[in-house]
Amino acid sequence: QVQLVDSGGGSVQAGGSLRLSCTASGYTLRSYSMGWFRQAEGKEREGVAGIDTDGSTRYTDSVKGRFTISQDVAKNTLYLQMNNLKPEDTNMYYCAANTRYRVAWHSLLIQAQYNYWGQGTQVTVSS
Repeated sequence: QVQLVDSGGGSVQAGGSLRLSCTASGYTLRSYSMGWFRQAEGKEREGVAGIDTDGSTRYTDSVKGRFTISQDVAKNTLYLQMNNLKPEDTNMYYCAANTRYRVAWHSLLIQAQYNYWGQGTQVTVSS
């Protein structure tokens, strides 16, 4: 059974950094496309970063140059390194995996492409 466990969230001041982790079980990480999403209360879930099975990545414009998505296959863990955090980055962050097919690069940030989700980890950035 596939399970994703998110961790690493917390409270930081603007300009600070956090690294989110998503530990997967029940499958090999690089076998499937994965992504990070975020959602504020009352708003739709937004794609932040995605990574394909060949390692290619995609980011939403607001985080380009500040966030980096990566994988550690040995640890079966997906990461999101977040630098130069801004108050508008405050959200619940979720990792996601598509275990049905390889997601096209242009669709990596689309919520509907993913069938497994982590439980979420809260990131709060104060000004």
